[in-house]
Amino acid sequence: MNTHWHLRLTAAALLLSCSVLLVQASETDARIETSAKQSYVFKTYLEKDTIILQVKQGVVTLTGTVAEMSHKTLAEETVANLPGVKRVINQLKWEGRQPAKNSDDWIALQIKTSLLFNRHVSSLKTQVSVAQGIVTLRGEADDQAQKDLTGEYAKDIQGVKQVKNEITVPNIPNAVIKHAAEMIDDASITAQVKLALMSHYSTSALKTKVKTTDGIVTLTGKSSSDAGIDMAGKVAANVSGVNQVVNHMTVNVPKK
Repeated sequence: MNTHWHLRLTAAALLLSCSVLLVQASETDARIETSAKQSYVFKTYLEKDTIILQVKQGVVTLTGTVAEMSHKTLAEETVANLPGVKRVINQLKWEGRQPAKNSDDWIALQIKTSLLFNRHVSSLKTQVSVAQGIVTLRGEADDQAQKDLTGEYAKDIQGVKQVKNEITVPNIPNAVIKHAAEMIDDASITAQVKLALMSHYSTSALKTKVKTTDGIVTLTGKSSSDAGIDMAGKVAANVSGVNQVVNHMTVNVPKK
């Protein structure tokens, strides 16, 4: 009798334990979905895309369509860096045509992507055109420093032969231009840093790992040179939302 009663108690305890785990998993899944939809990336860059998130036991499946090819990676990277996510299945579709690597359209896309995540340039005011590897930048910058930085970023894209910087700077004496500080979640910062590094010629081939905690970005991985490490830190520091960059990257010394 006692043995039978003990077995019933054990079964009830196991059933209760399983129920608690299922509830916790369900709560985690709901939190992941909410966090993704409320992230900076989803509310800004991806707001016009049709993205459906399905979360089951920490595995996130992304379906729907996006306006730009880069948005597929941006959505995946943002979700992958949310707490509780175990894996991301990216089934997002882009109805456009991916330009051939190093083609004029590809170069223009890379430049636009690199400018998009830089807080110190005005990507919305910059028009980019490319003809036979020669880039022409037009639009308006807040000041000369912003104009020069935009040109520097364009030069650091693979396939660029020359940059004609025709961006204008308004002649407004004593103008004080202020940019409101914006709170950006860590997952969005990590995703932006990764895509920014991928778009630059000097950092695209680097084996860089990115982790963000309270706006502080930590870079680890290998580079072939000190210049590559410095560039990775510079690119990361210019991304919106980054408060500080801790660069732990090292130079990869070839084995003899």
